[in-house]
Amino acid sequence: MHLTRLMTATAAAALIAGAAQAQDAMTPAPSTPSEGVPAAQAGASARASTQVAPAGDIVETVQASGQFTTLVKALEATNLVGLLKDNSNLTVFAPTDAAFAALPAGELDRLMAEENRAELQKLLTYHVVNAVVDGSKIEGAKGPVPTVAGENVEVDGSGDTWMVGQARVTQADVMADNGVVHVVDKVLTPGAVPAAAAPPAADAAAGADAAATYQSAPPATEAAPTGMAPDTSATAPSQASAMDPIPDTPENRAEYGAPLSNAGQNSAASN
Repeated sequence: MHLTRLMTATAAAALIAGAAQAQDAMTPAPSTPSEGVPAAQAGASARASTQVAPAGDIVETVQASGQFTTLVKALEATNLVGLLKDNSNLTVFAPTDAAFAALPAGELDRLMAEENRAELQKLLTYHVVNAVVDGSKIEGAKGPVPTVAGENVEVDGSGDTWMVGQARVTQADVMADNGVVHVVDKVLTPGAVPAAAAPPAADAAAGADAAATYQSAPPATEAAPTGMAPDTSATAPSQASAMDPIPDTPENRAEYGAPLSNAGQNSAASN
């Protein structure tokens, strides 16, 4: 397999990967009453079929059409022409010139700049699948399909209009010598499929505060073992000091009165 000078390791690895991975990625969607290509899709394909027809390999086909001049120029700038000519069993979601023109102002010029060729190459390989994903596999199915860029693109053939990411398939199944071309009306963007959402910042901060509070809190006082009373010797007054007798002197008798004897009678004062 011939790989061009600018071909990235990710794209090369994706091309070496088995075609079954791409073909099996989509799962059948609930069946619809119609069979084959949906009526709206068939109408769009019929209108576009006079504009795009097979004319050899994938590159020759898009070149001959006349509505993919920007795509061809971008392929040439990134040395990807050989990739699409020398490999077989490929699927290309081909954005039209109108699709490239619909990019935000200045974006196409930025991508075509020499210093951004690696980014442009990744964008282009995001439109290429290393397997033949024709209409028979798209119809009634929906799911992610791995691209040569190393990222998945969502393909949805479950409705009246087939979708690839946010782009509509305006013509399906242009069968070139080495694969299939599907015409799309928007440029696909790598990374458009969102990742799992991270926890909100407020929740993360609250969690961090809670963890800090937990770590800095003093340990709780240990309960006394079952069957044992708490040790209060450090705070309770001594029973001995509380029960010390008052000396029986005339001064104390004048203040407290005569002490009682064991019999409950006042006793005589001692000198």
